[in-house]
Amino acid sequence: MINGLRGMKDTLGDEADVYGFVIETCVRIAKNHGFEFIQTPILEETALFKRSVGESSDIVGKEMYQFIDKGQNDVCMRPEGTAGVVRAFIQHKMDKAGGVRRFFYYGPMYRYERPQKGRLRQFHQFGVESFGEANVKEDASIIALLQQILDALGIKARLKLNSLGCPTCMPPYRQKLIAFLDAQEGLCEDCLRRKETNPIRVLDCKNAHCQRLLAPAPRITDHLCGTCKEEFQTLRSLLEVLGIGYEVDSSLVRGLDYYSKTAFEFVSDAIGAQSSIAGGGRYDRLVEFLEGKPTPGIGFAMGIERLLELVKTPQKQREGIYLGALCEEAVEKVYRLGLAKRVCERVVVEYAPKSLKAHLKQADKKEVAIFACMGEDELREGVVWVKDLINKTETKIPLEEF
Repeated sequence: MINGLRGMKDTLGDEADVYGFVIETCVRIAKNHGFEFIQTPILEETALFKRSVGESSDIVGKEMYQFIDKGQNDVCMRPEGTAGVVRAFIQHKMDKAGGVRRFFYYGPMYRYERPQKGRLRQFHQFGVESFGEANVKEDASIIALLQQILDALGIKARLKLNSLGCPTCMPPYRQKLIAFLDAQEGLCEDCLRRKETNPIRVLDCKNAHCQRLLAPAPRITDHLCGTCKEEFQTLRSLLEVLGIGYEVDSSLVRGLDYYSKTAFEFVSDAIGAQSSIAGGGRYDRLVEFLEGKPTPGIGFAMGIERLLELVKTPQKQREGIYLGALCEEAVEKVYRLGLAKRVCERVVVEYAPKSLKAHLKQADKKEVAIFACMGEDELREGVVWVKDLINKTETKIPLEEF
């Protein structure tokens, strides 16, 4: 027997229902906020992620599904969604068109890492990206959108907030941070590598020993320039007006190199040590990094698998129709009725002739609202026997009316 690959799982049954509910909820709320759907390819040039996500990230350094294809192209399966959306934004010349464009996406991502609860090698994300709006009100709106999604899914989570500064305030802070890191002994190999490539990423280390060493590190929020400081305070005030609680976490740097200014993360205590369930931030320089016209951007992504156990789905309501044949002669008629009715509603058709009791039992399992069947009597009379499984009423409806 051939089994599925490690870290790549099938989604079916109740879990598939919850997955569908999560996506439907995310899509509905994103559309309400004026976002439009975008779908990018799973396979992209490796250079896209090296230039956007950054060589200092664990994703590029350790986790990408990367290979040379038959055309000798260096490609990889997308490890995250933002880079592909930005590439599409530039390729279709939306950066030159100006204005504000807002997109949402969902689908599978791939990272070769150690599988664990809620963290797989093939996992699914829902995300949004907003281009062309530099006002910090957009930051607050994006966070509010994510908060609304979590509320709709019944998920309790805390918002962590930070500012990563801009090209004005980040360089002097970077030098102070490097000086601090140079004085520390015993940093892990990842921290030593990040210190050379992107020092601020060292603050994101999960190693307990490193966390103790980094506790007194200089904080970016104490070194923001006047503009960044004012914008960060405005964002905090907007969130307070919206009734969204938050805590400032100066060690929150996110895992990707392209972030600047606002960074945020929603965390839950219900899923153990890996507590982040969604996060994002501003990436005003990413479009330019990928050779597009300088365009401000901000977005977030959420891992669907990490949410499934936390989601509170509404109680299932009976819906649709079950159609069954009570005799062989009625099979073709029931089949044709089922095809016709499927144009406008959910229809479950059972082709094999069965007893009324067997059909009703099956209809109950399918949780339909209406049970309908035809047997010899119904064929002769030109009617369909119908039972409302919610109100428990029974009737006969002329075939044409049905």
